[in-house]
Amino acid sequence: MSEVRLIEVPEDYAGQRLDNFLLARLKGVPKSMIYRVIRKGEVRVNKGRAKPDRKLESGDIVRVPPIRVTETVTVTPSQGLINTLDKAVIHDDKGLLIINKPSGLAVHGGSGINIGLIEALRQAYKAPFLELVHRLDRDTSGCVMVARKRSVLKHLQEALRHKGVIQKRYLAVVNGHWPKHMTVVDVPLKRCEYPNGERVVRVHDEGKASVTHFKVIQYFEGCTLIAAKPLTGRTHQIRVHALHAGHPLVGDDKYTPPELNKAMRGQGFKRLCLHAHNLDLTLADKTPVSVMADLPIEIAAPLKKMGLEAFDVRYF
Repeated sequence: MSEVRLIEVPEDYAGQRLDNFLLARLKGVPKSMIYRVIRKGEVRVNKGRAKPDRKLESGDIVRVPPIRVTETVTVTPSQGLINTLDKAVIHDDKGLLIINKPSGLAVHGGSGINIGLIEALRQAYKAPFLELVHRLDRDTSGCVMVARKRSVLKHLQEALRHKGVIQKRYLAVVNGHWPKHMTVVDVPLKRCEYPNGERVVRVHDEGKASVTHFKVIQYFEGCTLIAAKPLTGRTHQIRVHALHAGHPLVGDDKYTPPELNKAMRGQGFKRLCLHAHNLDLTLADKTPVSVMADLPIEIAAPLKKMGLEAFDVRYF
């Protein structure tokens, strides 16, 4: 970019931080450079200096100085991925998309991942605004909310901060016989990093409060199909709470002993058996939204061979 730009903040972006506003518009510019030009006062809001955490208002004029943008290679999603995501849409209105994300697809690119769900959707929809409301682990499948308006993003993220306002329910297959009386796991979780750089989550007294409700759906030989409803949204929460309960998830390469995963692969389970099954929420205009993402075939097929029975999808 070789010239000064003056950008008027659209109404839908009111409340966004200045640094995030710039990061979204200066693709290819290192974060360090963006923070440097803000710190030096080269970025102005309504002709005045501003800090990175300045909350913008509708109609604000942001002065963006000339910045050399690094050449970047745009990774285009394959037609196969576009077709998969097109079939995976389970809710679509002017403000909100809900996608049944397949296992193995990260929600966003980075750290060696060329393209994720959000990048693929942005290129497929060519929409002016598409942002993830929340995240799912790469190997977890199921419901992911994507906002099509800034106002919807703000409303839903605020709702997620309050327990029980948005009902998120998961299905999981765990090793062993989960006790029916074990309906709540309430232990704090903390992110840890090993010397080799691997990041994990552990139960730790200094961690953040974390609560998950569990319910047995059906018992099978060597495993149990359970429902899980997290009341908090910590990284790997269901996976680590299940491990803490003594019944780690089938197919979890990070937290489940390899010998257990090997045994369950023999039963046909080839992936992490965790699926974001359904969502209940209310939009800002009081419109209720209730969606369900069917249990994927990679999990359903082995369970059917083991005698899976029909179950009530509203198990909480």
